[in-house]
Amino acid sequence: MIISIEYFYWLAGVLLLITAGMILSDRSHPKRWTSGIFWTIFALVFLIGDRLSPFVIGVGVLIMAVIAGIGGVGRGAHAELHVKAARASAGRLGHTLFIPALSIPLVTVIGSVLLKHVEIGGVPLLDPKNTTFVSLGLGCIVALVLACLLTRDSPVQALRESRRLTEALGWTMVLPQMLAMLGLLFNDAGVGNAVAHVTTASINMDFRLVAVVVYVLGMALFTVIMGNGFAAFPVMTGGVGIPVLVGMYGANPALMAAIGMFSGYCGTLMTPMAANYNIVPVALLDLPDKYAVIKAQIPTALMMLVVNIVLLYGLM
Repeated sequence: MIISIEYFYWLAGVLLLITAGMILSDRSHPKRWTSGIFWTIFALVFLIGDRLSPFVIGVGVLIMAVIAGIGGVGRGAHAELHVKAARASAGRLGHTLFIPALSIPLVTVIGSVLLKHVEIGGVPLLDPKNTTFVSLGLGCIVALVLACLLTRDSPVQALRESRRLTEALGWTMVLPQMLAMLGLLFNDAGVGNAVAHVTTASINMDFRLVAVVVYVLGMALFTVIMGNGFAAFPVMTGGVGIPVLVGMYGANPALMAAIGMFSGYCGTLMTPMAANYNIVPVALLDLPDKYAVIKAQIPTALMMLVVNIVLLYGLM
């Protein structure tokens, strides 16, 4: 392949390493050394993670966890554009401000649909196994170029903004990677079998409605715990969905899986563990209540769980 997903891992690592360097060179930063070390370790995972042993990676993750746990990941002072200057710039650019943002999904679609099977000299142009992600990365690069051209600013300013956003997100930026592995860990540890044993032994599954409620609420609960519906799915589907709903009551597997994932998404709305959905927006918007997004979403999530129970019970 010509453009591999690894190139974007390396690019992410370089950006994080530059951020770490900026923090370490900032003498006014309140948590200069601990923050710098945190982002340096995270950068190395992207840059040379495939060349390091699992033990070394594990030690690095533990060090990052300790730094985050003691509050060692902080924010430095950032010189921001004055409000009047920002408004003047926005007024000058007008609706063209949306062009860089809109270019990201546009380039992603073009790459995923039109360039998916393009080859040059018999070699795929885009990574065949990660076409969408590679296209998304290309879209981000195009958006950066367009943003620099429109605002007449330099890539150096983009690096400063990258540092500002990275520090605004803080340690929550690491959660998506951590939670993505949690589902695999639970699956390998046999959590699905344990859930099946506990639920069938302690809850009377002779009633179809009870089985449906256990599956739907279980998907939401495990998602709340793990912060990821995809991590909860193999646990609850392997423990209750397949053996009970499909095996005992003959539920349509596709219907069961679809409503189960939807129930997991309801759990996503209610948990701070889903940091990229619920905590990151709070950090970016500087909201005073870090749980503001979750509080606004809980009523919708609870209503949809009730709807999911009715749908699964009526359609299975």
